[in-house]
Amino acid sequence: MSKELRINRWIRAKEVRVIDDDGSQLGVMDIFSARKHAFNKDLDIVEVAPEAKPPVCKIMDYGKYCYQQAKKHTAKHKTLTVKEVKVRPQTNEHDLLFKMKNARKFLAHGDKVKITMFFRGREIVHKSLGQKVLDRITADLSEVANVEQGSKMEGNRMIMILAPK
Repeated sequence: MSKELRINRWIRAKEVRVIDDDGSQLGVMDIFSARKHAFNKDLDIVEVAPEAKPPVCKIMDYGKYCYQQAKKHTAKHKTLTVKEVKVRPQTNEHDLLFKMKNARKFLAHGDKVKITMFFRGREIVHKSLGQKVLDRITADLSEVANVEQGSKMEGNRMIMILAPK
């Protein structure tokens, strides 16, 4: 919420236009009777339009209102997760197809996929084999994914990130 609303005793106006918790207008009344009306319903009186003449106040459960606003705010932001698929240059054909199937599932769900090629021991000398495997994965997943970050070496790993189309 960008601005804080005045509630209950923090409302400074003498007269306010009151809207009931069911949405019906109760009319213009002094703030004391409006507070009393809200107190009798065990709710808060919230100043929703302070610049209006007279200011508009609504009877509502302020805690519930704040919770719903926070929930709306978090619903707007979809969290992006990055799923990781680990392969090696010597990964068998069937295993590679299975890992690509999982990557395709992650991409269809809307997640990014990080393909990590591990090199062990002397495999690091044959980086071209690992690059061929990554190129094959890129070609097979090209209809559902874009390459966000091309393959690059980080220590004994070659990493590539794919994003859904």
